Amino acid sequence: MPKVTLFNVSGSEVGELELNDAVFGVEPNVHVMNQAVLLQRASLRRGTHKVKGRSEVRGGGRKPWKQKGTGRARQGSIRSPQWKGGGTVFGPTPRSYSFKLPKKVRRLAIKSALSSKVIANNLIVLDQLALNTPKTKEFAAILNNLKVERKALIVAPGYDDNVALSARNIPGVKFVAADGINVLDVLLYDKLIITKEAVQKVEEVLA
Repeated sequence: MPKVTLFNVSGSEVGELELNDAVFGVEPNVHVMNQAVLLQRASLRRGTHKVKGRSEVRGGGRKPWKQKGTGRARQGSIRSPQWKGGGTVFGPTPRSYSFKLPKKVRRLAIKSALSSKVIANNLIVLDQLALNTPKTKEFAAILNNLKVERKALIVAPGYDDNVALSARNIPGVKFVAADGINVLDVLLYDKLIITKEAVQKVEEVLA
């Protein structure tokens, strides 16, 4: 089982934590993680793009000239696609870009993402994380104590208003509860800072 150092908010080592091999010790599957990221990004697309076809544009009800005898090509409507102001052929219409992945594939993807953080030494486990009041300055000091200089994902066992409000004004920092952890966020942020209790909750679900 992989072991990681346990830190407190002051940045001091307070012990070690054994991680579940079935969650934090799997061989990262790059293809599966890629599929999970594509799934999340596709689900975020609104899909509300729309253009008008020839039956929807204004005008064009009367035939522009008679069928024969003018020397010009026959035309049925001035709103046909070849006319300026005409309808668009095969243009985008509202649709959903979301698709589904099997449950086992989704679970393997998040396990692979978490394991990749352990392998890269980008996982920081805290004994606890709590603030009495929302204070961005205090939270920035915690990140400084942990020597976090780049983008960081903060994971707590549950939603904490004080931590969430303190973290949201710091560029490159995002807070999520343990039940909201996902592949896209884990891979997008350089450091994963998670509490000991949140680790246990993640392991309960994924192990």
